[in-house]
Amino acid sequence: MKSILHRLTILLLLFSLTIAGRAQQPVPARNMVIFLMDGYRWRELFQGADSGILFSRQYNRNDSAWTVAKYWDNSLEERRRKLMPFVWETIASKGQLLGNRNFGNFVNVENKYWFSYPGRSETFTGYYDSAVNSNDYPDNPNTNVLEFIDKQAAFHGKIAAFASWDAVARILNRNRNGMLVNIYGEDVTGNLTPLQKEANVWQHLLPDIFGKGERLDAGTYALAKSYFLANHPRVLYIDLGDNDDFGHAGDYGDYLDAAHYADAMFKDIWTTLQQDPFYKDQTDLLIFPDHGRGIGDGWTSHGSKVEHSNETYLLAMGPGISPKGEIRSPGQIYQAQYAQTIAALLGFRFTAAHPVADAVRQILVP
Repeated sequence: MKSILHRLTILLLLFSLTIAGRAQQPVPARNMVIFLMDGYRWRELFQGADSGILFSRQYNRNDSAWTVAKYWDNSLEERRRKLMPFVWETIASKGQLLGNRNFGNFVNVENKYWFSYPGRSETFTGYYDSAVNSNDYPDNPNTNVLEFIDKQAAFHGKIAAFASWDAVARILNRNRNGMLVNIYGEDVTGNLTPLQKEANVWQHLLPDIFGKGERLDAGTYALAKSYFLANHPRVLYIDLGDNDDFGHAGDYGDYLDAAHYADAMFKDIWTTLQQDPFYKDQTDLLIFPDHGRGIGDGWTSHGSKVEHSNETYLLAMGPGISPKGEIRSPGQIYQAQYAQTIAALLGFRFTAAHPVADAVRQILVP
């Protein structure tokens, strides 16, 4: 009898340990929302408005006093919170922020070009292809993680991308994979809700201030949000371009406003997610750029000849993401790792005909 009881005790112990082990495994997210902020520097993200640029009349063409009142504070913590309140009040407490180089926490692109097409290609294919070397590059020959996920049965036809820049259609190669990739000048088609119809009309009423195949982010977000509400995609990618365009124009006030309004978009989409049973507590939010920018007078530019424009970051929040807040320990990751990270968070292993970098394991729940 004692032998039987002893064996039963051991079996119960092993069973409880197995259940506990399973409970500790990260639960994949069911859905994901991804934002890309073209050319937004880690300096503003982690330090707030840059005094060397903010107080320069050269880079503030509008009411500089108004911009200073909105975004300046002597406290670094308060300054960055004023610029991006959702990031610092919500993501910093519930998610993870990597890339504050003041603490030796480095995030970089691997590609040597340090501009938009190569940066996005590296990020979504998980692979630095040196042949992808121009913003005018044709359809990307490399497989991206979004089309890989679209091939999975539960996700097929449930991936959508909305971009302010028309080149994103080539970067994600929609001609090959048939995914919905909406770009500058295009209406959403199909059986539309009244809100989607209004978003189609509204985008054409926005001023074409850049004149180079890009729409303002407000129009891109309106189209994305109305599609999101109508269709409940499993993965939604929103590609924002205002920061890069206002940076190139040397307009620091509008550059800061673009970041502030992007933060409002993050908050709006996250609030919507948490109010919908389909998404609530089952959706990850990822935010990153495609490249950085220079410093001092070089802040208006980027590229291989502009020092520091390979410096980036990663923000992440949701199920399966360890809520460590702002990472203040030394480390190094690369944007080529984001593609596998996206796949891992959704429960997949991204494979392609080309090499794919490993995931950013430190953000995952152990």
